[in-house]
Parts: sequence; structure tokens; C-alpha cells
Amino acid sequence: MAEILIIGGGAAGMAAAVFAAEAGHTVQVFERNDKLGKKLFITGKGRCNFTNACGIEELFANVISNSKFLYSAFYGFTNEDAIGFFERLGVRTKVERGNRAFPASDHSSDIIRSMEQRMRGLGVKIHLNTRVSELLSKEQKVYGILLEDGTKIPGDRVILATGGCSYPVTGSDGDGYQMAKGLDIPVKTLRPALVPLVVKEDYIPMLQGLSLRNVTLKIQDKKKVLYEEFGEMLFTHFGISGPLVLSASSHVGSKLEKGPLKAFVDLKPALSLEQMDNRLVREFEAGKNKQFKNVIQGLFPSKLVPVMLALSDIPAEKKVNVITKEERQAFAALIKAFPMTILKTRGFGEAIITQGGIDTRSINPSSMETKKVKNLHVIGEVLDLDALTGGFNLQIAWSTAYAAVQGLDED
Repeated sequence: MAEILIIGGGAAGMAAAVFAAEAGHTVQVFERNDKLGKKLFITGKGRCNFTNACGIEELFANVISNSKFLYSAFYGFTNEDAIGFFERLGVRTKVERGNRAFPASDHSSDIIRSMEQRMRGLGVKIHLNTRVSELLSKEQKVYGILLEDGTKIPGDRVILATGGCSYPVTGSDGDGYQMAKGLDIPVKTLRPALVPLVVKEDYIPMLQGLSLRNVTLKIQDKKKVLYEEFGEMLFTHFGISGPLVLSASSHVGSKLEKGPLKAFVDLKPALSLEQMDNRLVREFEAGKNKQFKNVIQGLFPSKLVPVMLALSDIPAEKKVNVITKEERQAFAALIKAFPMTILKTRGFGEAIITQGGIDTRSINPSSMETKKVKNLHVIGEVLDLDALTGGFNLQIAWSTAYAAVQGLDED
């Protein structure tokens, strides 16, 4: 059996260590932090949404970048396998709304502890506070690693599981990309994903803290719709966040590099434009002697009312019985398309995941081994793979880890 060196003790690295040790290999894990699974600890708001129990086609549909690359990995280690894996390690699990799978305790520490205990039980040697600075290679073949203190560690295979650039406070600063570049392995442009968006308009900070549910967010590049989904969003001091927005960022991040994008929120998606206008007719009729600002109070959260008044071009004190049909219809259109200009994404410090990474075209999808350099396998977020929220990114970690270990015995 082989001597396996795993760089990174996060989700993918720990899973690979368990799989490799169970297969009879000698395994060492090198983690720069003082504990394993630091980023895993904060996922799912500390509850660890470790996979999604949806059908396999939906699994692929939720991958944003290079979903076809994951064909072998996802079928080799499915979401059902992931649930079974943690149950086998002693973690009771549950599935909630949206098919999101969690430990029954709602504690991410259970997921981390289960893998760490299994690793230690299998004799995996764990090196904490240990930083790897370089991959050692000769004639296009990796034979070990060089630690920051100058120590050389020989190994038959190296698994690179260093994570991306997101949440750098957890220790992911992109060092894995530099190791890959050192061996001329191509790395695609890195950008924050599943991240809040920065908005231009000065009325947005007035809405800070306002959460909108059951709205539709649409983002366009000129007339082309790049993203349109129904759900929940949040206004912040710099722009917008929340589930809808995080998903949107993964779809539009690359487009924002070329310039701002227009965005619209449909505040009443259950109503057509005509139905919205009819609703206003009824509201105006019921309060025909009232001022415009008082009649619309019941249509929106209180924080939104002054902004809607300002954008409407209808004087706040104007009696609704003298508001013209054109003014009313324009206000209905505003409700159906509340306007914003998206300038950019926030940075890696607020990103859940990294978009971009080690080019999947340089990796064998069945073994995760690099095509150019033998004995080097790459797994998890350091690859140019990313997905939406809901447990899909962690499923990528488990599946690629499993595929890499299956590929250890390949020539």
C-alpha cells in the first residue's frame, strides 16, 4: 500500500484521509490551522448542511462551473452515499426543507469530530499548525512535499485539498493555487462566489436591515436576463444579500468584471402587472380622500414606503382621487420592477465559495490526478468547481475525495 500525503484538513482532506486509510494506505494530513475543519465548522450557520438529498439530475443542475466534469465523481459517491457515510461514522442525520441534509444535533462539530475520530482510529498521522510550501517533483512526477520549516516529507501520492480563497480567516488563502502554478498546472481566474452584491443607488442604504420574502430578483445585461429567481433577499448598507442574492452572484460574477448590471425586484410576483394596477385601483377607491403616502402604507414594509414614494414621482401629499391613470400605472410598474444597479461583488472575506481554480481540463475526472504531473491528485474547492447553496459544494468535496482515493491504485 502507498504512503499518502494530504495537504489540507478541511472537508475534502478529512474525507480523503478516511477513505484512503480504510483502503489500507498509510496516510498523513498536513493542516496549517490549529484544528481540523475550521471552515466546515461555520458552514450552514454552524449547522453544517453537508449534502442535499435531491435526485442526481438536480445535483448536477445546482453546479455552476464544470458540472460535466463531476459525472464520474457524483455517480461514484452519491449524496445518498454521503449520508450513509456519516451515519456509519455515528452521526445521526436529518433532511429539511429543500432536501438539505444536516446532522440531527444541528452541530457542525459532529461532522468534524466523526471524521477526526475515524482518522485517528485508523492511524492517520495528523500534523496541525504545519504549513506546506511546495510540492516536490521530478520528471513530471510528485514524490513528496516541502514544509515551511524546510522539512522534506516523501510520499507515493499527494492529494491537494487546500480549499479556495473564501473566508480567509479560516486559513484558506489560495496557497494551493500557487503550488499548482509551481508545476505549471493551469489555474482559472479566481473570483468570490455565493457572496453579497454592491449596489450603486443611494436609496439602498436607507433600506439596511430590511428582509424581503417571496420576491423575484432579476439581473440583466442590457436586455439579456442572466438570473431570475423567486425567494428571499436582504438590504445592507452597501447593497443586497440573502439567499437569492448569493445564488445570483455565482451566475453574474464574471459578467460584473465587464461593467455594472441592471437588477429589478418584483415586490409582488404573485400578481401580473394588470392585476397589480387593479389592486391599486381598489386601494385608491377605498381611500379616495386620503393622501398617496397614507394609502400605500399597507402595500410595503414601513422602511420601503419612503423609498417607493421618492421613486414614484407622485407627490406624497397628493390625494389619490386626483392621481392620473398614467401615474398609477407607472407606480404599478415600479412595484413590479424595483430598480437597482449592481456594481460588483463583495470580496473573498464574505464569500462562501471560490469560483475559478485549478483548471478541470488538466485533471482526470475519474481519479482527480493531474494529467501533466503524475501522483498528484486535486480535490475540493481548489478545483474550478462551484455550486449553489444547499449542501452541493460539500457534496463536491466528498465525491472528489472518494474519486481521488479510488484513483490511488491506478498507474
